[in-house]
Amino acid sequence: MPQLSYRQLQTDLRSLANPKKAKNSAWFFKTGKGQYGEGDVFVGVTMPEQRKVAKRYLHLPLEEVTLLLQAPEHEFRMCALLILVAQYKKGTEREREKIYSLYLQSTRWINNWDLVDTSAEYIVGDWLQGRKEKMKTLKALANSESLWERRIAMLATFCYIKKGSTEEALDIAKILLKDEHDLIHKAAGWMLREIGKRCSIQEEEAFLKAHYKHMPRTMLRYAIEHFPETKRKAYLNGKV
Repeated sequence: MPQLSYRQLQTDLRSLANPKKAKNSAWFFKTGKGQYGEGDVFVGVTMPEQRKVAKRYLHLPLEEVTLLLQAPEHEFRMCALLILVAQYKKGTEREREKIYSLYLQSTRWINNWDLVDTSAEYIVGDWLQGRKEKMKTLKALANSESLWERRIAMLATFCYIKKGSTEEALDIAKILLKDEHDLIHKAAGWMLREIGKRCSIQEEEAFLKAHYKHMPRTMLRYAIEHFPETKRKAYLNGKV
């Protein structure tokens, strides 16, 4: 097998580049001045194409994946995260610990919602499961000045929701009730909705009834999106 390199992966991705797609992605991921993705660079490769390329490089050495994760181009960072998730799933305990540590040391490059959502639950959520530092770590991330670390905290709890545990997500959502960023409101509302869908509608509603009157509107809308229309309107009108 020839030696894999991040430079070859970059070449493979660039060969799939589409300038029109790059322009559309730059708009969609809000890369303009003052926007949350300010300065991010896109080459214009679709997500299915990125997954195909990443699949060919699943044995890329961690040092090379690290360099890829630090690239200015969004799709290169996404491929790095896809590789890390795959390597984590198949890794030994020691290898998983290295990937988890690298992830938390690299949050400055995990700097858009798709990058977080593709990886946080599978690396951060999984590694912390059953560990005594779980909530301390998640709460530290939830209280971070970094928008992306706060979203990582919320999305990491999806790992536990999928296994029937709601405590972690509810604790983090409570911390984020006063968050000012729309992307955090959406993430928290989404996880609350998933609690109702996968675990317990009663637990979701208990949280909502306690907080909905002072909850960010977007968070509430996401949380109640699949409620019956009458109940949804009652929450929106403050009449529950």
